[in-house]
Amino acid sequence: MSNGNERRACEFRLIRYVPDTVRNEYVHIGVMLREQGSREPAQIQFTHDWRRVRCMNPEADTALLEGMESELRRRLAEDPEGKLMRILTEALSLSVQMTEPKAYLAESLPAGMEELMRLYVEPPPRAHMSRLSGRAAIQSKMRTEFERAGVWDLLRKKIAASEYTRPGDPLRIDVGYRPNGVIRMFHAVSLEPGVEMAKVLAFSSAGLRAGVERVEKAKLELTAVIEPALKLGATDEEPERLDMYRFGVETMEEHQIRVLTTSDLGRVAETARRELRV
Repeated sequence: MSNGNERRACEFRLIRYVPDTVRNEYVHIGVMLREQGSREPAQIQFTHDWRRVRCMNPEADTALLEGMESELRRRLAEDPEGKLMRILTEALSLSVQMTEPKAYLAESLPAGMEELMRLYVEPPPRAHMSRLSGRAAIQSKMRTEFERAGVWDLLRKKIAASEYTRPGDPLRIDVGYRPNGVIRMFHAVSLEPGVEMAKVLAFSSAGLRAGVERVEKAKLELTAVIEPALKLGATDEEPERLDMYRFGVETMEEHQIRVLTTSDLGRVAETARRELRV
């Protein structure tokens, strides 16, 4: 292991999404980085931006890909000195492959991961011209804060409402966890396009709450995460937009949904960290 300002001898592998192995078309979705000779587990990071994956395959199951990242991290942490290829083979699917290792010199593992993600995985600057907005922006902020608190891999993701309501219910709640006798679920609800998302969640909340009590024998605390009013221009100078914003918030609150904004996510993630004892 090197000290001071010396670079560390590492090796990295690129993780690829390959929807059609015959055509061999792929997009890089993540990086695995490990220091040579170290007993520490390899580091894994996937992209947060799935637009290029969806361009290649609109039907791609990005929730499954996100879950794969958590599964790889868990297995490598549990068995850092185990057979790497066995762990990777068991965790990866036919549509997700990993390249052969390449040598790399890094100032540190976090700095090296950041550089490799920028070079190989994240879309180039021109692709970011259409910035994330609406629900995608809220989801990205949620993940960032939960990752910063070190709890992202401990959360349930894309929770199917049909587990608690009835077959055919298409709603999937973004994330959740169970600290004690209560289940906390968080769902991104953008009021940028209107109040439709708020009304859908409000309509679903009673059935979801009853189902959680029946199946999990626990109370449900359902939280909607929305944009701050100012970000949407919902001010006294824009009364129609402000009325719409208030209607969306009040509609959810009337159905016992806690409403927070993205500005509250740091506090929410810190609470999760304490409750999950990270």
